[in-house]
Amino acid sequence: MTFLDSAVWGGKFCSDGWRHSPARQPVTEPATGDRLGTVGVATAEDVDRAAARAAETQRAWAATSPQRRAAVLRRAGELFTEHAAEIEDWLVREAGSVRSKAGFETGLAIGECFECAALPAHPQGEVLTSEDARWSLARRRPAGVVGVIAPFNFPLVLGLRSVAPALALGNAVLLKPDPRTAVSGGVVIARIFEEAGLPAGVLHLLPGDGAVGRAVVEAPEVRVVSFTGSTPVGRAIGERAGRLLKRAHLELGGNNALVVLPGADVARAASAGAFGSYLHQGQICMTTGRHIVHESLVDEYTAALAAKADALRVGDPAREDVALGPLIDRGQLERVHCIVTDSVAAGAKLAAGGEIDGAGYRATVLTGLTTDMPAWREEIFGPVAPVVSFSTTEEAARIVNDCEYGLSVGILGDVGTAMRLADRIDSGKVHINEQTVSDEPNAPFGGVKASGTGSRFGGPAANAEAFTETQWLTVRPDIADYPF
Repeated sequence: MTFLDSAVWGGKFCSDGWRHSPARQPVTEPATGDRLGTVGVATAEDVDRAAARAAETQRAWAATSPQRRAAVLRRAGELFTEHAAEIEDWLVREAGSVRSKAGFETGLAIGECFECAALPAHPQGEVLTSEDARWSLARRRPAGVVGVIAPFNFPLVLGLRSVAPALALGNAVLLKPDPRTAVSGGVVIARIFEEAGLPAGVLHLLPGDGAVGRAVVEAPEVRVVSFTGSTPVGRAIGERAGRLLKRAHLELGGNNALVVLPGADVARAASAGAFGSYLHQGQICMTTGRHIVHESLVDEYTAALAAKADALRVGDPAREDVALGPLIDRGQLERVHCIVTDSVAAGAKLAAGGEIDGAGYRATVLTGLTTDMPAWREEIFGPVAPVVSFSTTEEAARIVNDCEYGLSVGILGDVGTAMRLADRIDSGKVHINEQTVSDEPNAPFGGVKASGTGSRFGGPAANAEAFTETQWLTVRPDIADYPF
């Protein structure tokens, strides 16, 4: 039996052990439409039971020694390493990842676990001054039960980056993966922590649709909701959580800019731009969605980018050595094509691509855009690179900021100019002489404006803020004297 053998999880979800579900959904390979298995679907009632059980087990888990919690996280990292090849196969077949992206994602998962293994040993508060004769402390306490709602695009790491720190800091977790990636974004995580020695009832895997997600948000026991996904859904979750006086950490969409400064190496800049726009078929919140190129380089850059796009093969990454795999489903494929064709109809010009290719989409370059065209204004979530030019750094800053999103920006070229431009940009992340797609387990991650509620992932400070509550504690040597 393999680590992810369907005999363990087929037709089941995980809540205090693997449970058979009367409702099931197929696990489908987007490149071929083939069925890879079947997972059990949870109901709102299952979520309620899981939340109550999680609240029971959380107190004991929080009372577990820091060394024991760290050991579980370290063992999880070791298990990801041991089973990396099998996990990568699932990312390729279920999520449509090319091999290099699957390996990158699995590597991030390994790093996330080892990084979070250190969290239990980090300082859990601070000593405060007090005007009275007492000790005054601010200490971090686990939030309790954390609800994690994860997307399809990087299903493993975007679920794990909340699950792992939440567990390390003493919380219990309800995990709802995207239904399209319930194995690579859900079953894998549940199996890893099951084998790593996490006590039963601390982590619950609850695949399902929007009704299951709403139940996770609304369960009284859930005190923190961590959501990664689209801005419209994030707004709805934030509103619902606000009414219930719960914290919602929202990592949402992006329409990220890559600025190519005058004097930049065009060949290297085009390589960075192609990676930023076409990695994982552009289905990344950090994807380079806007190429803003100095007027002295724009023609040369566009030609170089188009040549790279034309050379990128589209196909089935499980059976071919390709650069671009399938989009996650037919609906997303048709949406991308509609944005491209609508923009061309409005006057944009195709320098490369613009075609559906089986279950995938050709790497596309668009020029001649105006800022009101859908390919410029919208988060496409496909392999499309719109290009415009600028004259001055002031104009570049204005173009970058003229966007509802603010997640990631790359600036290529002279470092001094890039530093001055970076100071004028509204973005959660800025990368100088790199493209827009970058993530490390120890680095704060998050966006501003419609990209979310800020950096709540990555590194001990962000994780502590996300998954703990601060409690004020005072201690006196004797009972104080009071005037009553």
